[in-house]
Amino acid sequence: MQPYGDDFECVAGADCLKDFYDLFDAALDWLAHGLVAASWWQIVLYTLVTTHITIASVTIYLHRHQAHRAMDLHAIPSHFFRLWLWLGTGQVTKEWVSVHRKHHAKCETAEDPHSPQTRGIKTVFWTGAELYRAETKNKETLAKFGHGTPNDWVERNVYTRYSWQGVGLMLIINLALFGVAGLAVWAVQMAWIPVTAAGIINGIGHYWGYRNFEAPDASTNISPWGIMIGGEELHNNHHTYPTSAKFSVKPYEFDIGWVYIRAMEKVGLATVKKVPPKLQLGTIQPVADEKTLEALIAHRYEVMAGFARELRRAGKAEIEMLKAKKPMCLCCAPPTAGCIMMMTRCRQRPNRNLPRLELSTLCWTKWSRCAKSFAKCG
Repeated sequence: MQPYGDDFECVAGADCLKDFYDLFDAALDWLAHGLVAASWWQIVLYTLVTTHITIASVTIYLHRHQAHRAMDLHAIPSHFFRLWLWLGTGQVTKEWVSVHRKHHAKCETAEDPHSPQTRGIKTVFWTGAELYRAETKNKETLAKFGHGTPNDWVERNVYTRYSWQGVGLMLIINLALFGVAGLAVWAVQMAWIPVTAAGIINGIGHYWGYRNFEAPDASTNISPWGIMIGGEELHNNHHTYPTSAKFSVKPYEFDIGWVYIRAMEKVGLATVKKVPPKLQLGTIQPVADEKTLEALIAHRYEVMAGFARELRRAGKAEIEMLKAKKPMCLCCAPPTAGCIMMMTRCRQRPNRNLPRLELSTLCWTKWSRCAKSFAKCG
């Protein structure tokens, strides 16, 4: 007599099939909602928070601490930033620091790894990350500009040796938390630095914006409020005072990275070495003394910027004055006034039906007639 019959086999098979369906249903539920079943706004908030931590890690640890030595960091935030950068970007500290230091040393020249002035704004904006990766393969750059970066066991055997595994681990974490939506979160996290740092800061930050100082390069401030990119928006200020831990200079400017640094300094996790010098005006002296010369050297960019503003203002006022004059004939007007008036009219009211070459010829013809009239008067 058999202890088990066909009925038992049927029941066992049904149980196995039920377990399979339960497992499949659980897998679908995990793919749809993840382990935390977060709502859409919670996923968006998580994405914004993690990308902002990445930006803070880049601007505080890689940029201000490692590349420019503008501040010192305690071991706790230092190791946290290194771990987060490994997870969120896969960037190697020595490579990032080397490329950035070379950018400052060779700024706006053919040797600059990512200058829109030499490579074009489209190239740097759209392929800035590729330009960065290409320069990291340059052993000479790493040897010359990578000194002083971490070289401990963790850096050599984890962060550098397995750089891509960090971003792979971040993908697994996102998928576990949010299911399929975690893939989109990971894509945004991976694109954040290539777009904001390599594209916007390295590209637009040397092409468009306002300038507080006449620095010897094309750096600009993209926005007076440095929040989304951690204060890196104040790029002209940074290039003027590269060893400063604070990027905001004017009263209306805001550097959120500096807020975080000051908070860490309050609890003993950071030590600021340098900040931008503050301009103080004293009484006028007939003869410049030693302190006056020191102040002039320290604030040379501020002085140059003020001179440039005054020069532009004076030039604009002179042109407006010349344009306001209405002489009876060109022969009775000063040569500069007549020529400027003629060229201004040509520039302000061009014949849009003419090709550019013919338009330029027309302007030159009018200017030539103006010059001949002056010659006859003389």
